[in-house]
Amino acid sequence: MLNNLSLENKKTILYIILAFTFSIAMRLIWVYQFNDYEAFHYAGQFMINTNDGYYWAEGARDILAGGHEANDLSPIDKAVSQLTAFFATILPFSFESIIFYMPAFLSSLVVIPMILIARALSNLELGLIAALLASIAWSYYNRTMVGYYDTDMLNIVLPMFLLWSIIWAVKTNESIYLIFTALDILVYRWWYPQSYSLEFAFFGLIAAYTLFFDRKNLFNYKLLAIMMLAMMNGDGYMRLGLVVVAFFIFREKRFDKFVFYILGAAIVGFFISGGFTPIWSKLVAYVIRDSVSSASDGLGLHFFNVMQTVREAGHIPFETFANRISGHTITFLVSLGGYLYLIYKHKVMMLSIPLVGLGFLAYFGGLRFTIYAVPILAFGIAFLITELARIMPTKKLKYLSMVTFTLVVIFPNYKHIEAYKVPTVFNVDEVKVLDMLKKIADREDYVISWWDYGYPLRYYTNMKTLIDGGKHSGQVNFPVSYILTHPQQEAAKIARLDVEYTENNFKEKRVGSNIEQMTKDYQLDNTNDFLSLLSTDIELPKKSRDIYLYLPFRLVNIYPTVSRFSNIDLMNGDKGAPPLFVVSNRFKDIGDQIQLAPNISLNKRTSVITLGTKKVPIRRFVMTKYDNHMKLQKNVKLLNFTSNVNVIYMADYNTFLIVDEKTYNSLFIQLFVLENYDKSLFEPVVLSPNAKVFRLKI
Repeated sequence: MLNNLSLENKKTILYIILAFTFSIAMRLIWVYQFNDYEAFHYAGQFMINTNDGYYWAEGARDILAGGHEANDLSPIDKAVSQLTAFFATILPFSFESIIFYMPAFLSSLVVIPMILIARALSNLELGLIAALLASIAWSYYNRTMVGYYDTDMLNIVLPMFLLWSIIWAVKTNESIYLIFTALDILVYRWWYPQSYSLEFAFFGLIAAYTLFFDRKNLFNYKLLAIMMLAMMNGDGYMRLGLVVVAFFIFREKRFDKFVFYILGAAIVGFFISGGFTPIWSKLVAYVIRDSVSSASDGLGLHFFNVMQTVREAGHIPFETFANRISGHTITFLVSLGGYLYLIYKHKVMMLSIPLVGLGFLAYFGGLRFTIYAVPILAFGIAFLITELARIMPTKKLKYLSMVTFTLVVIFPNYKHIEAYKVPTVFNVDEVKVLDMLKKIADREDYVISWWDYGYPLRYYTNMKTLIDGGKHSGQVNFPVSYILTHPQQEAAKIARLDVEYTENNFKEKRVGSNIEQMTKDYQLDNTNDFLSLLSTDIELPKKSRDIYLYLPFRLVNIYPTVSRFSNIDLMNGDKGAPPLFVVSNRFKDIGDQIQLAPNISLNKRTSVITLGTKKVPIRRFVMTKYDNHMKLQKNVKLLNFTSNVNVIYMADYNTFLIVDEKTYNSLFIQLFVLENYDKSLFEPVVLSPNAKVFRLKI
């Protein structure tokens, strides 16, 4: 028996090593593809490819530096930053290399609980096959590849360890798995505070499992109690203390009569501490979405809801849903059938339903959730493969069938990895601009741009921002959207106002809408009236710091989305007509016509543009081009003053812009595209084709 146990241990370790190595190797394909591509390197190191990663990198950097500026929102108290700083302290690699490769190594740890779960089912081959597939499945790979430095690198690993400890607890009734389960919940909550929904779902499934299959087993109630103590909302060390005390109580049979009292107290404590509140709020945020949100007090302003523009929170087609989970629609359907069969054969696998349920929520609430179903559906198809192999007449055919079918299900995911050539967040030329800005600006100064770039701006410049990947509600996005999409005079004033009000909010610990407070401070009760004042000579707050505008070329592609946040009547929520803004970089010159898009063409002879079924004369035709000294040259032709349509040809970018007059006069078009800046309001700091920086003078 000892020899058999030793053999099983060796086999388990071997399978873990094989699956882990395979997972890492697949993630190094991207490195091989772009190793010589200089645009993705800065200071000799690969840059990361997720915007949010710069948030955690900022926190880790500041931890290593020993401090940060007040109110700069650096996440020095967050798990990702703390773990990164720890690795940077003990490992002999550069900080940039650590944050770039961390996702690949940490996410690949998912193979460990998967193989250990399969061991609980006495089928290690099931675990190996499932681990090989899950570790590189579309959505899991996409969110854990090299450079995708975010919480996702452990967001599936930790719940899979939780599932492992729960399964072994239920199967063995050994006390050690009580503490394993509780500690995993504590670590998971530390790593990812939004984990409460999944933890609660696991609790509910164990309760249901106990009620229907094992209601007389006192151990299950101990498991529920210690889970609930770990899940309470509150200080982590306090919850750890409660868990440890409960663990030692549950180990003593003489205290068994108190188990139900402890469980009841834990449940009461969970609800009193507000444990259920964040679960409901997250469900509402992702599933019950409105395009406009309104404040319930004050002026009752209406703001555009940012969730309407977040791709990961949008509905997805079934094929995309299936591919992201299993790599192919057929694989997904077979995996689903295999999963149901696995539950039929091993009822304990019902405990994995919360992960599948959360993964399937992606079909209704956004693609980001698909990763939760990946490892469990991988178990489904792996179980079918091992069951088929089991009935093979010879040992050779058994292993041949397993290898063949495993390669078949892995291949579409490999092809996806090979084709998934995502770029870094910024290219090296954009980062050089930020490096120049860092040398000019002070750490207390603000750099204004759209929220997509907030985190990397903070990381590379060490400056403050108004909005970022975590601070981008409608009410904070409105002023920045207004700045970028309105004329320079209005934009300059709202920029100064928003920065000074933001700083005052920190001092006064005030929350709420800056725009609403501005309206009240200017003794008005209608925000539209306040916005009208911006075109007049109003008194502005005293300047406390410098403000810089960061305008990258990449903003061209999201300008219509940016405009939606300020193209709204804040008093009643009515949305304005969308701006005319067409970007064309795949046009065709066909004689007298330039085909800009399938239903848009420009007549070079008559200067008339066709927009769908309408033919409209052009107000202006503008061509921009950099000379040999990298100075922007402009050729502006006013063709028809009565028209509202302008055409801009950015020769160096091989891009046409078709914009209405309001958009043409916006700060972004005037400053970035044309460099027509009001010298009384702005001065250029960096002017490069990739990004331009202007300092506000008022």
